[in-house]
Amino acid sequence: QVQLEEFGGGLVQPGGSLKLSCVASGFTLSDYSIGWFRQAPGEEREGIACITRRGERKYYIREDSRPGRFTISRDKDNNRLYLDMTNLIPEDTADYYCATSLGFYCDSGVRRDYWGQGTQVTVSS
Repeated sequence: QVQLEEFGGGLVQPGGSLKLSCVASGFTLSDYSIGWFRQAPGEEREGIACITRRGERKYYIREDSRPGRFTISRDKDNNRLYLDMTNLIPEDTADYYCATSLGFYCDSGVRRDYWGQGTQVTVSS
């Protein structure tokens, strides 16, 4: 049974950092593409980043003014996915999800077959 569970959200001040974790079970994470998504209150869900089976990283989040704030990575030994977030701003406040469709490639869409329950990130002073 495919399961995903996110950890690491919380309250952080603007300019701070967080590292989100996604624990996968029921499948080998590194055999498939998997990504991070977020949904802010009243907004549509958006893709942040994805890592393919081959380890290629793709970023979809708009970072017009502050590029490179998000980094996706995976730990094959522990079957985990990570999202490092730095220089957080209030607009990053959202529920963050990991998700996969057990495919091999990434795409910019937000339709996935398997989702975690999400972890809340609040950026506020």
